[in-house]
Amino acid sequence: MSSPSPRSGRSKIAQRFIAGYGRLVGRQVRAADGRPFANAAPDSLSPVSRARNQTQRSSPSTQSAGLFSFVRFADSVRVSLLVIGVLLAPLTISCSHHNIGSSSGETHQVTDEAGRRVTLPTKIDRIISLAPNLTEIVYAVGAGDRLVGRTSYCDYPPEAKSVTEIGDTLHPSVERIIALKPQIVLVSTASQLENFTRQLDEQKIAVYVTNPQSLDQVFRSIEKLGGLFGTSDVATKLVNDLRRRDQSIQIATAPLKQVRVFYQVSDEPLYTIGREAYLTDLIARAGGVSVTADIPTAFPRFSDEAALASKPDAIILPSGGSMGNANSKPAAALKTSPAVLNNRVYKINDDLLSRPGPRLVDGLEQSARALHPEAFK
Repeated sequence: MSSPSPRSGRSKIAQRFIAGYGRLVGRQVRAADGRPFANAAPDSLSPVSRARNQTQRSSPSTQSAGLFSFVRFADSVRVSLLVIGVLLAPLTISCSHHNIGSSSGETHQVTDEAGRRVTLPTKIDRIISLAPNLTEIVYAVGAGDRLVGRTSYCDYPPEAKSVTEIGDTLHPSVERIIALKPQIVLVSTASQLENFTRQLDEQKIAVYVTNPQSLDQVFRSIEKLGGLFGTSDVATKLVNDLRRRDQSIQIATAPLKQVRVFYQVSDEPLYTIGREAYLTDLIARAGGVSVTADIPTAFPRFSDEAALASKPDAIILPSGGSMGNANSKPAAALKTSPAVLNNRVYKINDDLLSRPGPRLVDGLEQSARALHPEAFK
C-alpha cells in the first residue's frame, strides 16, 4: 500500500509547528509511527535526492487523523514542539461561501489565503483565534480588545492569557466557540477546518484561513487582518517597520558568504525544513542557505545518512520557548558535522521561529547575528 504524499504529511506537521505546542507534544508523541523508516536510497543518488526519496516514502501517516491529529514520533520527552510541524497545508478545502452571525449591519466578501470566499461584517467586534501566531497578530494590529476566545497555547502578549480559552489548538471546543458568538474565527491552515467548519457554517460563523509560506506572505497576512478589523493604519505602520528591519538585515549580510545551515526541527526522529517552509526563506534572508532547501516539502523527516552527508557549517536549534529544553542538542548524526566541530550550534527561542507573526522578524535578527556576527559589530 502506498504511503501518503509528502504534502499530506506536511499539512499536519505544519499545523503543529505554527501553533508552537511544547507541552502537549511531550505527552503525545510517545505513540510512535509503527511503520519502519524507509531504506536508504541507492548510493548513486545525491544526499538530497536520497533524503527526498526517503521523505516521500516515509512521511508520518496522517490518513486517519482528525482535527489537528498528531504526527506520531518516537520520544515524548525529547521531542516537544516543532516536530509536528509546519506551515503549511495543502489547500484542499473547496472554495465556498460562508455567512457570518451578524444580526444587523453591512457585510462584504473577501477571499482568504486558502482561496475561499468568506462573508464578513464590515465591522468586526468579536474574534476567536485558533493559533498563537494569529493571536499575536490580532494584538499587534490593535484589535486585541475584540478577542473573545483563544487556545491554551496563545500565551503572547501576556494580556492574551486573560481571554477565554476554547481548548487547545488540537482540540478546540466547538461548543465554546459557538457560545462566544464570534463574527470571525481565525485558523492557521486550511486543513484545520476539516472537523468543525460544517458546525460553524450552521451557526453562520465565518472562518478565515491564513497560510503564509514566506516572510513577505506573513507581512501580507498582517496587512489583510488589519484591513478586516478596520485597523489598516496600525497594520501598515507595523509592517513598514518590520520590512525596514528585514531590509537592514539583508543589506548587512548581502556582501558576505552564505553559511550552509541545517535547521533542526526535532532530533529524534530527525526532522528539518524543506523548500516549502517559510523558514527556508528566513534563513536566506539571514545570510544563510538551508542544506535541505531542495527537498520538495515543508518539514521532511531526514535520515541519519542524509544528515551526515549534508555537512552544515551551522545548525539552528529552535528551543527554549514553548519547547522548554527539548531539541536543545544536535542530533547524533550531526555530531561530526563542521557545525558541531567548529562550535557553530545556535539555540534560538522557538516561539520566535515557529509562529509566523510579527515576532518572526525577531527570530530573523537573532538568526542573522548568529550566522554573521561580524556584520553586526
